[in-house]
Amino acid sequence: DHKDKKDDAREDLLLEKRRKRLLLFAILAATITYQAGLTPPGGFLLQDDKLGRHHAGDPVLLDNYPRRYNAFFYCNSISFMLSIALIILLVNPNLYRPAIRSNALSVCTAVGLLCLMGAYATGSTQHLKTSIYIIVLAVVVLLVAAGLLLVFLLKRHGNSKKNPPSAPIKQKDQKGERKKHARRKYLMLLGILVASVAYQAGLKPPGGTWQSGDSGYEAGNPVMHDNRRPRYLVFFYSNSISFVASIVVIIMLLPQWLRKEQQGEWEKWSLRVMNWTIRLDLFALLGAYAAGSNRGWKTSMYVVALIIAVLGYFVIHMKISTCLERRRKKRDAEAAMGIIV
Repeated sequence: DHKDKKDDAREDLLLEKRRKRLLLFAILAATITYQAGLTPPGGFLLQDDKLGRHHAGDPVLLDNYPRRYNAFFYCNSISFMLSIALIILLVNPNLYRPAIRSNALSVCTAVGLLCLMGAYATGSTQHLKTSIYIIVLAVVVLLVAAGLLLVFLLKRHGNSKKNPPSAPIKQKDQKGERKKHARRKYLMLLGILVASVAYQAGLKPPGGTWQSGDSGYEAGNPVMHDNRRPRYLVFFYSNSISFVASIVVIIMLLPQWLRKEQQGEWEKWSLRVMNWTIRLDLFALLGAYAAGSNRGWKTSMYVVALIIAVLGYFVIHMKISTCLERRRKKRDAEAAMGIIV
């Protein structure tokens, strides 16, 4: 009975941790999709069109590309509605416990993330070719993650055939569990942070958009795209890589469907992959900031130099901390040996 109570308490704790992670995503999605729905990409018409079909205040994207606007609108709306539904479910213990155990909420979250990605692909550009590039980028990243997962599962399957387990694997100590939970938590926070800023920056690019076609440019197109195309492309693709990578990290943090004896190795492997993905994520975000925060290459070089200096400081700090920690451990070991002698 005591063991059963302990297992139930541990399961409740894990459910609570998963609930918090899902709630973080739901709050993120509700915030950015609400803002994007009220202020759609491309801005609004400044005056009525000559044919009287659209009026001042209507979205420019709806006037230029109705199908693209509808795709953006419905993807964004689905993500918003799912996030609101998740928030409602996650505040009621009687509802979220069975839903989390059955992975229903994780599936809803994954669908919301994919809709968010679809809204980004259709709303961040008015060109079909560029949207296809974003979708291909997302598919490539997802396929790489799925391929790594397949390799892991095949490896596990082969090892289980060669060496069938003779006894149940012992549970890891609580310290290790807390450490893994902390890593998952900060990965989720970083993924949410980057996804939110990259989504908003992609839909509202630096420099704004042309609000009318009177100047010879297409209304709704980013101003930087027409004035400084190379700089805009650096910003756009860096921002898109950052957004897609953050979405993939969040999706990888959702599943909890492996057996208990496989979860330890799966978590160890997946956390390494997600750590490197987050690093790529942040570097791409830095590149997008360097390209989009100014209009002169000289200033961009200053920003890059500042980034390198800050990263260099952290590397030096980590090296010094590592050396000091090794010396401390060595002194402690020598002191312990002296006591034994």
